[in-house]
Amino acid sequence: MITADSVPQLRRGVRLSFDHVRETHVLLFPEGVLVPNATAAAVLELCDGARSVTDITTALSQRYSGVLAQDVLTVLSRLGERRVVAWT
Repeated sequence: MITADSVPQLRRGVRLSFDHVRETHVLLFPEGVLVPNATAAAVLELCDGARSVTDITTALSQRYSGVLAQDVLTVLSRLGERRVVAWT
């Protein structure tokens, strides 16, 4: 079960990059490509295998107003279901 203390990281072979042609982030992985929305991209940028969900929520709260830990958990859970995020 994913909690506020869980530490997410991009799975091996998964890479978040910025597509300058489309002017959006893309998530590249062996099975395909995802185009995350701005919220998911902001969360993914902080998934370094060292920060917990709480740390990610705190970092996002410094950049944006109204960030909720449950929203971050929901985004990460969905990305986990797509097998692009792993938990340490």
